[in-house]
Amino acid sequence: GDPLYVKVNKLTSTKTQLPFSYYSLPYCQPERIVDNAENLGEVLRGDRIENSPYEFKMRKPRMCNIVCRKVLDKKTAKAFKEKIDDEYRVNMILDNLPLVVPVRRFDQENGVVYQHGFHVGLKGRYAGSKEEKQFINNHLAFTVKYHKDPHADSARIVGFEVKPFSVKHEYKGEWHEKTRLTTCDPQAKRAVTSSESPQEVEETREIIFTYDVEFQESDVKWAYRWDTYLLMADDQIHWFSIVNSLMTVLFLSGMVAMIMLRTLYRDISKYNQLETQEEAQEETGWKLVHGDVFRAPANSDLLCVYVGTGVQFFGMILVTMIFALLGFLSPSNRGGLMTAMLLLWVFMGLFAGYSSVRLYKLFKGTEWKKITLKTAFMFPATIFSIFFVLNALIWGQKSSGAVPFGTMIALVLLWFGISVPLVFIGSHIGIQKPTIQDPVKTSKIPRQIPEQAWYMNPTFSILIGGILPFGAVFIELFFILTSIWLHQFYYIFGFLFIVFVILIVTCAEITIVLCYFQLCSEDYRWWWRSYLTSGSSALYLFLYAAFYFFTKLDITKPGKLQICFIKSIIPNRIRNAGNHWPWRLPFEFNF
Repeated sequence: GDPLYVKVNKLTSTKTQLPFSYYSLPYCQPERIVDNAENLGEVLRGDRIENSPYEFKMRKPRMCNIVCRKVLDKKTAKAFKEKIDDEYRVNMILDNLPLVVPVRRFDQENGVVYQHGFHVGLKGRYAGSKEEKQFINNHLAFTVKYHKDPHADSARIVGFEVKPFSVKHEYKGEWHEKTRLTTCDPQAKRAVTSSESPQEVEETREIIFTYDVEFQESDVKWAYRWDTYLLMADDQIHWFSIVNSLMTVLFLSGMVAMIMLRTLYRDISKYNQLETQEEAQEETGWKLVHGDVFRAPANSDLLCVYVGTGVQFFGMILVTMIFALLGFLSPSNRGGLMTAMLLLWVFMGLFAGYSSVRLYKLFKGTEWKKITLKTAFMFPATIFSIFFVLNALIWGQKSSGAVPFGTMIALVLLWFGISVPLVFIGSHIGIQKPTIQDPVKTSKIPRQIPEQAWYMNPTFSILIGGILPFGAVFIELFFILTSIWLHQFYYIFGFLFIVFVILIVTCAEITIVLCYFQLCSEDYRWWWRSYLTSGSSALYLFLYAAFYFFTKLDITKPGKLQICFIKSIIPNRIRNAGNHWPWRLPFEFNF
């Protein structure tokens, strides 16, 4: 008998990627709309959680409860049609559980997949007609699953499901508050079980919104209620990805071991066995460049800034991954992952300032404050500018994904009030430390570099160096992009952490191998090359993201993206299972 309050969240679509608030459509409203306090991550994700007129009583089933009656005008009919055309879904929340639509998988026995939210409506054609119409889902059959406490009469909610129907409700006489529907009547035990007479969306049409709610006892305990949402049926592909990546790591480890144990040992032995001064003067290979190998590179200021920013990124990702592994960033904590990453990025400014100034001091630099300013502003300013332009585009579409002005001010305060001072504190600590001493003296006159073989060309070797690190992670990258574009939960942080470690090891080893070959060919300009060799994997990552974007998405206009479902994500049998869906329409429709 306790009251249960259903909350509504944003409308989402995999065709446009632009979220909208629930009440941007003329749905039934409570007497007073109350916004829930969202955290920073939720606001940036476009979540807008508000109260709704849907209210239940615990373990008290209700049939055909009328929410409200709406008569569409030209504007409201157009709004509903646009959202139906773009396949928008309505998201709701009960007891912090998202609403899901259970869909049977016919390729698996007793298999069920859960789709987040229900469609605003469907497009279809009446039998014998070629004109496509829009039909709204105006009747919701909710199912609340609960786990009963064995020691008391109380129970905990462990599931929240819905079956949406499109029903053209009918009634006798004039409409008033106590009107009884003939299509759905609790007193006559007449329930909605199909969409045989769907509710069309047209100007001047009336729409009556109704719902049923039933309660089912479940064996699922409250602590495990999210397992249903996070069920992973494709773990084999993740293990394949990890085994594939490990093969790459083993190959590179063998190369590094061979260089360290055999080649370097043989080189050092040969140098130690030189008998005469004349032989000593005929040095070759990497030992020949010992007087130039620690010479400061060109654009050393920029390298220091990049390294500092990289350390800031690495610290943020590492700590975030550890928190996620320990379960602090579970999907039940909406926006927690993004909030954690933002705050960690801000606080890791301390390490960014320290590492950039330490490297700058190694290069005998004197203007450390200039380097500190560049570290604090170069990368964040670039990202913030892009973010601001994108946000303006989304704001133009009146999407809830547009970051409010107050949140924008909060982000700027985080940057200027915490991140920038921490970068300066880190730089001050770094400048106080003694300079790192080079193991050999650098000669005053730079040595002439001999002509290099074609395969030692900087551009070629840098591009080759990025292939292996990217190859070690691109399968997991596919799942990350899929979870972003298709609004799915990404929670397999165990797999992700293993791939992350493999990526770090691969980047380090490919850099060591190619740097050794470069020094053996008497080219001592290794600073930038060592940074860009594994760093070029970011180029492949960007190209893959662009490939995914343009092959899986169909952009129709600026600020509005259209996306197609990936065949490997939803089996053909589900996508073609029109006759098995709960609405069983007597006319053709496109899903």
